[in-house]
Amino acid sequence: MALDTFLNTFAGNPLDRASDRRAKPEWIAEQLASPEALGIAVWNGRPFVEASKDANVPGGLQIAYLPAKLVGELAGGPERLLFMGLWKDTAVFAVDLEGMADPAEGPLQGFGAFEDLRAVALKLPATEAAIVATAKQMFEWRRRHQHCAVCGQRSEAQDGGWKRKCPACEAEHFPRTDPVVIMLPFHKDRCMLGRQEQWPKGMFSALAGFLEPGESIEEACARELHEEAGLRAVKVRYHSTQPWPYPSSLMIGLIAEVEDDEGVPDQAELSEIRWFTRDEARDLIAGKLDGVAAPQRLAIAHQLIKAWVEEG
Repeated sequence: MALDTFLNTFAGNPLDRASDRRAKPEWIAEQLASPEALGIAVWNGRPFVEASKDANVPGGLQIAYLPAKLVGELAGGPERLLFMGLWKDTAVFAVDLEGMADPAEGPLQGFGAFEDLRAVALKLPATEAAIVATAKQMFEWRRRHQHCAVCGQRSEAQDGGWKRKCPACEAEHFPRTDPVVIMLPFHKDRCMLGRQEQWPKGMFSALAGFLEPGESIEEACARELHEEAGLRAVKVRYHSTQPWPYPSSLMIGLIAEVEDDEGVPDQAELSEIRWFTRDEARDLIAGKLDGVAAPQRLAIAHQLIKAWVEEG
């Protein structure tokens, strides 16, 4: 059953994760051995894709699905293999490939190509972008957490890749997701966007920062607004969230009313701030404001600006 909520890019993974069954190694082995099971490949964070077979989507892409048996052989064991979930009754697995040599010019030649996820996300069906983003995030976690945080010994993949367990001290480790508040401040009929010096020329975006221990979402929003731009939040409301696999964040989208429009950039996180009327913000996300650029449509920051514009 679909949730009644706004779905950002990388949200809406349609697979049944079967978390109540993936802890059984014999069940995972049975699924992997099924001739109907499918596999996807990720190489150095790039998903394996091919041209869309849908004639109504010119220039579109889709996941280049592989036989699960081939994916299992490429994985060479549980360490690089991830059980993604079930599409109806069909199991879907993913393999994490690394190294300098492009597998699309080797064992996967002729099946598709590895592409940068951020570049192709909007060319994929939304559900498939969510699937490969999940795989990318899980493999980044595996790559960064191969050793036990308790005793330092190398841990082992379990539960289809969704858990790691230390064979020495038996500590269990699970994938982490880092919560980030991302907010669009506004005062009366103007919203504020900030700019970091390293961003592309002319690009302005919503403000963001990591949620700290002991903070509520609203408190983190207020703190970040005050620290980065000298603004004081009056009201904070929720818009939506976005799984962001760079490497493992959950972006919590907020729209925050602030008490005045006297903000000042802190010159650490932000080099510049700018206020936009609704008409200017509408032109900004439409790409019609000279010398100024909005975040890409795949980013939740773009959707926050769009939502605020459409309120007026």
